[in-house]
Amino acid sequence: MRHTLKATGGMLVAPHHQAAQTGRDVLREGGNAVEAMVAAAASIAVVYPHMNAIGGDGFWLIHEPGKAPVAIDACGSAAGLADRSWYAGREALPTRGPGAALTVAGTVGGWAQALELAAGWGTALPLQRLLADAIRHARDGVAVTESQTRLTTQKLSELQGLPGFAETFLVGGAPPAGGHLLRQPVLAETLGHLARHGLDDFYRGELARHMGSELARLDSPLRATDLADYRAATAAPLSVRLSDCSVYNLPPPTQGLSSLMILGLFERLGVREGEGFDHLHGLVEATKQAFRVRDRVVTDPRRVPGDPRRFLVPEDLDTRAAAIDRQRALPWPDPSAPGDTVWMGAMDREGRAVSFIQSVYWEFGAGVVLRDTGVTWQNRGCSFVLDLAALNTLEPGRKPFHTLNPALALFDDGRVMPYGTMGGEGQPQTQAAVFTRYARFGLSLQQAVTAPRWLLGRTWGEASTTLKLENRFDASLVQALRSAGHAVEVLDEAFSDTMGHAGALVRHANGLIEGAVDPRSDGIVAAA
Repeated sequence: MRHTLKATGGMLVAPHHQAAQTGRDVLREGGNAVEAMVAAAASIAVVYPHMNAIGGDGFWLIHEPGKAPVAIDACGSAAGLADRSWYAGREALPTRGPGAALTVAGTVGGWAQALELAAGWGTALPLQRLLADAIRHARDGVAVTESQTRLTTQKLSELQGLPGFAETFLVGGAPPAGGHLLRQPVLAETLGHLARHGLDDFYRGELARHMGSELARLDSPLRATDLADYRAATAAPLSVRLSDCSVYNLPPPTQGLSSLMILGLFERLGVREGEGFDHLHGLVEATKQAFRVRDRVVTDPRRVPGDPRRFLVPEDLDTRAAAIDRQRALPWPDPSAPGDTVWMGAMDREGRAVSFIQSVYWEFGAGVVLRDTGVTWQNRGCSFVLDLAALNTLEPGRKPFHTLNPALALFDDGRVMPYGTMGGEGQPQTQAAVFTRYARFGLSLQQAVTAPRWLLGRTWGEASTTLKLENRFDASLVQALRSAGHAVEVLDEAFSDTMGHAGALVRHANGLIEGAVDPRSDGIVAAA
């Protein structure tokens, strides 16, 4: 079993070892937590391409000691041409192909916004240095992971005929074997161009013109004008006050509200011991209450019906917690959604912390790889619907619903804890498992991440909405959950990708940093 890594000079955790090492090296060279995260984000977009890409979205929580955390919303909006008439004759939006590539990719703009925010922290490392590892990995090649091989195989029928996919990610028309050397020379040129000309070129420069032209040629509704209109934005994060800490997350269009509600509701249940029926049942039932609110209110922030903070005040949480039956499961399912994502955390020597998430939505996103730039484009826009009366109905310029939600807790004793996971519908649930195990029931940080997990609903394109459990849970607990009315499905795996790839860092008041990485991933914790 892995043990919690401890150090003092800064730390980065990522679900791929090369991304974590990239961020660590930037910290060792005097870079700050934001610079380390930009470098890691660029690298992981190359080395973990089934999970994320520079053609996706991103969200940040940034904490500077003595100041309130700041959120960055790097979510792209629907194209100006992306209205219901563009998809006439369809009952639903396409999930793959050029028609699914209908929202601007926001993550690079988020990198730029984060670097601007951190510009006052001292001597800045040049962009060329921050992107150097990503460029090298794309040019020289990286070993394909087993998870990339497995997911490419599972989704091959959906992806193999899409523009640019086979040429980039298949070998002789077949999924690459684990360990195959994947080279992405066109993407290396694109990253090199950004290093020379600046990140804004992705939206308003030569690179943007190339991408806009190719997207139009492929019959995506996106155009260069959509890229030119995009700016990432800072925002005030949502927060919930618990007994000994404040926990922060992203506002709409993310499901950060539900992540915070789960913790607020669970605290009101007064559960005394972890890992038993009360712990797991309590969190699952809190999840149901939070998801029902989420599905009513989380949408483009300009269209949210009322202030989402009203669901985080003590009176509202008290009322919803009182509706939870401590012994019986609320009938389920409600609608759910899949997703493919990476979460990473960084802390520097000065105590600045970053909780960051980057995604293309489904594995390989829309499956479209732009020939001229090597950029894999997201399919986040398929979370819109074509029903005019729906909360998340498609309209040009609107932001789609996002499962992404990086978390950060500030404890009264001085501890700072960025944490998060990938995993679509499972993100708030895994966050709650990791947080409560560490902060409420005394598990070490690594134990909290490694311990068996559950998922109510679906993720990674799964259709089943059962309560899924890894097979390491005690049989008596499984039976107790079934007897309480939960539709339990025990998975074959002890460590299942279905449960996401989580990670966490904690910095103590004395400067000691602890880090934990998910054994379900290909990642590490790297200390500076």
